[in-house]
Amino acid sequence: MINYIYQLVNPQFFSVKYEDANIDGKVLIRPRYMSICHADQRYYLGNRDMRALSEKLPMALIHECCGEVILDKTGTYQVGQNVVLIPNAPTRTCGGIYENYDEKSYFMSSGSDGFMREFVDMPPDRVIPFENIPLSTASICEFLSVAIHAINRMDVAAHDCRDTIGIWGDGSLSYVIASALKVKFPKSKIVVVGKNNRKLSRFSFVNQTYLNYSLPPDFKIDHAFECVGGEGCYDAINNMIEHIRPQGTMVFLGVTENKVAINTRLMLEKGLTVVGSSRSGKADFIEAVELMQMQRIRRRLGSIIYEDEPVRNIDDLHRVFATDLNTPFKTVFRWEI
Repeated sequence: MINYIYQLVNPQFFSVKYEDANIDGKVLIRPRYMSICHADQRYYLGNRDMRALSEKLPMALIHECCGEVILDKTGTYQVGQNVVLIPNAPTRTCGGIYENYDEKSYFMSSGSDGFMREFVDMPPDRVIPFENIPLSTASICEFLSVAIHAINRMDVAAHDCRDTIGIWGDGSLSYVIASALKVKFPKSKIVVVGKNNRKLSRFSFVNQTYLNYSLPPDFKIDHAFECVGGEGCYDAINNMIEHIRPQGTMVFLGVTENKVAINTRLMLEKGLTVVGSSRSGKADFIEAVELMQMQRIRRRLGSIIYEDEPVRNIDDLHRVFATDLNTPFKTVFRWEI
């Protein structure tokens, strides 16, 4: 069975690869909706170092996707069933290590082909069925699962005092972290610190928002999430260290290509715990789908989604990536290739 795979060969240059797919023991899924991640943009624009680009390209982009089952010889799913796809593919089980950190795992759209294909062949355990969720919303399930994974990591690492939890960053990742925290820790005060008043206005459901340059001197938090990334990491992390209470836990999610200098003296004096969090696993996807069954979560997620025109050819691919650069939150699109 011949599959059409739309690969990024070089930054801003796509080509079609034809591949004979092995469907034995696999579920065949027709992608329906996709969402663009910052990681996709970094590859598309060539904003990775040359070594990473040469090692990982060519490959198909996109790891946020939902689709429709078109064939399942395993008998696990029904034809026509809507599913979300898990891009993380573990190759072994190591006690105590999450599947998304196993060195032998591989991640689709980061060194192996992502979901920009005519159809996707997946092991049945890498597929999660869903109902009563709009496809445009379901397409960002992976994104929500990343937030859930980070929150669960904090829950394991942090002490029990959780009166105030801070989030640094005012983008889409901060938004889904805040949305999930309000459900999972309803008694905690959720505070968001950002640099853009217009973006912060979207966080009307949290307890308080601050501009990063106007934090009160007596502002304190018990635990914190860093969702800034890029050049803003330095200020955000050191801001967190300054305002967090002793023995607090800081979860880092923001990605930067540069090394960041941090105040280790104050970290040591306060006895802080630092948790790095990246990607997610099957358990996080299951929880994300469950969370999306809640109307208020679907409504909140819907407010950060911009649905572009359908993608039917390579020219359309360039269009959606260009559109995403001018979209403050998540760009999703219907896949009609």
